[in-house]
Amino acid sequence: MTVHGTITDKLTAAFAPVSLAVIDESENHRGHGGWREGGETHFRVKLVSEAFAGKSRIDRHRMINQALDAELKGRVHALAIEARAPGE
Repeated sequence: MTVHGTITDKLTAAFAPVSLAVIDESENHRGHGGWREGGETHFRVKLVSEAFAGKSRIDRHRMINQALDAELKGRVHALAIEARAPGE
């Protein structure tokens, strides 16, 4: 499975999102630190979930980072996060 697919599956399982977009931005970072041939090193996640209601921005990021711990310790060099609760 691709890193993109793994991220999508893990976030879906962990947060039952109302909406989820996982965007591979690796090509925008060609030649920068952490970039590898074949991409899947730099991602942007846009996630809306009830799980984030009442949580601070930092808590939301921590929750996502925890769910993607193995990927962040592996191939993923950078992860930009946009996490919201419904209605925000």
